[in-house]
Amino acid sequence: MTHKIMTGARLQRRLAAWRRQRKRIVFTNGCFDLIHPGHVRYLRAAKRCGDVLVVGLNSDASVRRLKGPERPLVSQDDRCEVVAALEMVDGVTLFDEDTPRELIAALQPDVLVKGGDWSPDRIVGADLVRARGGTVRSLQFAKGYSTSALVRRIRGKSKVQGQKSKRR
Repeated sequence: MTHKIMTGARLQRRLAAWRRQRKRIVFTNGCFDLIHPGHVRYLRAAKRCGDVLVVGLNSDASVRRLKGPERPLVSQDDRCEVVAALEMVDGVTLFDEDTPRELIAALQPDVLVKGGDWSPDRIVGADLVRARGGTVRSLQFAKGYSTSALVRRIRGKSKVQGQKSKRR
């Protein structure tokens, strides 16, 4: 799956090839620190918005600035590998900034997607995508899934600590 992990010129060449094939390019971004079913459902829904799904992954430095010094739990290289292994993901690229605005400007996706905690008018880069005639979507979250809540649970700071899984 490492062929899905792309930087700079290689990603631009791949995007150009997809555009020649008239593929509708969807972009989303995030930390994806601990992959859980909410992420998988979200990425599947994002892929349904077009033909090609490109995921911008916050670098380790970016995650630390956004989430604090104890994050990420999983390194950027490992997060790239895991996200790239998902069948609905066609490309993964890292960005070091706090927001993906520069990356969105460079990639020029047809569809920009974020999770339900972002209203379309607050999604970073929405203006860039709309200016090119693209669409911006806010997708519903899968309830009960949160990386931050999972981290608290693992660290023993949650009331759900010690509860047994319903699945066997």
